[in-house]
Order: sequence, then structure tokens, then C-alpha cells
Amino acid sequence: MPENDLNELVQRALAEDVGSGDVTVQATVPPGTRARATVTQKAPGVVFGLEVAELAFRALDPGVRFTPLAEEGTWREGGPVLEVEGSAAALLSAERTALNFLGRLSGIATLTHRYVQAVDGTGARILDTRKTTPGLRALEKAAVAAGGGTNHRFGLFDMVLIKENHAAMAGGVGAAVRAARAHAPGLPLEVECRDLAEVQEALDAGAPRLLLDNMGPAVLREAVALVGARAETEASGGVSLETVREIAAAGLDFVSVGALTHSAPNLDLSLILEPTA
Repeated sequence: MPENDLNELVQRALAEDVGSGDVTVQATVPPGTRARATVTQKAPGVVFGLEVAELAFRALDPGVRFTPLAEEGTWREGGPVLEVEGSAAALLSAERTALNFLGRLSGIATLTHRYVQAVDGTGARILDTRKTTPGLRALEKAAVAAGGGTNHRFGLFDMVLIKENHAAMAGGVGAAVRAARAHAPGLPLEVECRDLAEVQEALDAGAPRLLLDNMGPAVLREAVALVGARAETEASGGVSLETVREIAAAGLDFVSVGALTHSAPNLDLSLILEPTA
């Protein structure tokens, strides 16, 4: 995400939380008090989002001393994540915004890592989707990459992805592929197929990548055999940590998982504040 956009995002998040002022801090923290905050990871996972957390603290105290204590994108069992020293009032007022970003993004990276590990050795890559939090897509997709996943298209503009409703409007899978090829010849193209007949129709139309939707493992294996080397294959639908390895083992190139961004639990983090002289 461009730096200006990221700063604006953090400012909006702080404005939402702080509003006209942090009345609790104003009531309890003497002006000029300084403190040191340590953020600790309390559960195993992958940390991501330190830059955003730093921006949140720095927005309220530009002079804070921010020290990362964890490597992003690496599985950790827990421990200190960062230390930040500055105005006690600023640290307390920015705490929730910083932890919300850091916990959310680390949760996505952590869940992605679990999926990537689950398919290790199959040759399949784990993809994200557009099922992201509005306004946070760039950050959430970056978190997927930090967890070892692969980013799918960013939006509606950078790839043609023909779903069943598009195909219905175009007159079928084959007709949709041919129309998309004519309209946007320079863009990557993928088409959703719900059964083997649509797989054959897509292949006949020259589709370079097929999205095999809600097919069981046995049908996936048939579809992959039918496709051969003529196109890339991606599976979606019915994917969980319990099922992903069996799905990937059908010989797919990709498995897309909406849960990476729409259902990842936050990584458990805590912040402890200590006054400094």
C-alpha cells in the first residue's frame, strides 16, 4: 500500500477510536508522563503488520522510539514483538488501534501459514481471494504473502475471472471465454467450471486457467486428468484445514481459500506499559 494511503488509513482508524479525546487518559495520566510499552505474542503464529503499528503510535507521538523485536513472516511460538517508548498518553491512546491492525494482519499470516504447511509437498499453492475487509485489501493480501501464500487478482481490473453468472449472461462457458479473450486479450484469464462438461467446454475455447468449483476429490482428479498440460487448475469451495491436503493432492496448481481473509482469528497479543524516568 502506498505510504500516503497507509498513513490516511491509520489516521481514520485513530479518529474512529479517539474521537474528540481519550477521556480516560486525560483523567488518569499526568501531562508529560513518559512510558515504555512492550507488545507480546501470547500464542504461536506469524507476526505481520509492524509498520502499521508503528504508524499508529507515531501518529500520536512523532518522537516515539519504536523497536521491532520479532521477524515478520516467520513462525514463532510467542514472545516479545515490539517495544515502543514515548508519551504515556499517546501510547495508551494508540494501543487499541495498533493492536487491532497487528493482531488482524498477524492472524491472516498465521492462518495462511497453516494452510501452506498443510499442502506442503503436493505442488499446489495456496491463493487468497477478494473476500477481504473493505479498505484493507492491500494490507490483508500482504499478510497472506507474509504467511507464505500467493496473491490472486487484486480486484476486478487486473484479471478476467469468469464465474457462473458471467457465463450465463454470455451464453455459456465457451462463449464467455471467447468474448473475454476478444475484449481483454492482454489480461490473464480464468473461468469457473462446475462439472467435467464445462471443463471440456473451457478447454475447447482455449481457456488458460480453470477454476474447479465445489468438486469433490474424485471429480477433481478426473478434471485434472482431463486438463493435462493444457491449462492451469485451481480448486475452490469446501476448503478447510481438514480437507485442503486431499484437495491439493488431486494434482492442482492452486487452491483458493477465502477463509484466509474472511475468517482468520486475530493473533493473541498484549501490551504492557511501564512508566519511565
